[in-house]
Amino acid sequence: MATLMDRVRAYLRSPQGKQTMEKAKRMANDPENQRKARRFLDKLRSRRH
Repeated sequence: MATLMDRVRAYLRSPQGKQTMEKAKRMANDPENQRKARRFLDKLRSRRH
């Protein structure tokens, strides 16, 4: 039986997985998405203290 990581690796090597990775990279480079991620992380950090 394939482990979860083996299945993830196989997906990322597939054409659909490569397309998904490219989309994620484009979204990560978007300044608005970076601001949203920073706000979210700041919120999480402030809840811990």
